Amino acid sequence: MIKSYCKINLSLRVLKKNKNGFHDIQSNVFLLNIFDEIKIKKNKENKDNITFRGKFKKFVNKTNNSIINILKILRSNELIPKKVKYKIIIDKNIPVFAGLGGGTSNAAFILKHLVKKKLNFDILKKIEQKVGTDFRLFFNKQTHLVNLKKIEKFKKKYNFNFILVYPNVKCSTRTIYSNVKNYRKKSYINISKIINKNKFIEAIKREKNDLQHIVVTKFKILDTVINFIKIQKGCYFSRMTGSGSVCYGMFESEKLASFALKKIKKKFPKYWTVATKTI
Repeated sequence: MIKSYCKINLSLRVLKKNKNGFHDIQSNVFLLNIFDEIKIKKNKENKDNITFRGKFKKFVNKTNNSIINILKILRSNELIPKKVKYKIIIDKNIPVFAGLGGGTSNAAFILKHLVKKKLNFDILKKIEQKVGTDFRLFFNKQTHLVNLKKIEKFKKKYNFNFILVYPNVKCSTRTIYSNVKNYRKKSYINISKIINKNKFIEAIKREKNDLQHIVVTKFKILDTVINFIKIQKGCYFSRMTGSGSVCYGMFESEKLASFALKKIKKKFPKYWTVATKTI
């Protein structure tokens, strides 16, 4: 069984819009211990058999998704045999259209399972165009995205506790980015090189997610969720991840996160709410 982990953006700066239509961003990203479960084996049939299960399966496009696309790219570049087909079962535990990168994660972890050699830049570029510009973020547990072309590993591995809340709002990444009107300058403070925990926390708290105000303007409930998480004891800060709509808080300890989880579930009983930690 392959664990396909989700990601959260601790910060996200939108720097500019590139000629290819993608927005260049700067971000700090952690992988968390929330994952889709993937089972894969060779298929005796002459086609791939891909099945999605679980609570969030209904939101997956069955005819055009990251798994279909990654297999197509791998075959066209002779990284897996064209004649070999696969039976793949994915239990979708990660909310879809939520800013957690679930679909891209599925593609990345399947690639890591099937392909052992290092990919060249041209193939990575093709994958990112079809699967998602956050594809390479799933190859490290804690990553500083300098821009879409350059990523760096964190110098020190941090361990933190988080609460995630999905307020039943589907956010299209393309739609959210299409509403970006203003761009920010690149930050020259490289948070990934900070090795003091307190300094790291303060640096992250000073950052923000540039997409958050766009989503909050459209869906007011996110502001309510983010603010409620923020007032819980032991919460360092709270914000939205990626293009939304999952909101999260980073907590001082597992115990305080557990206490906060009970209050948040009571406040928002219909929302997907979990406590988790870095991997």
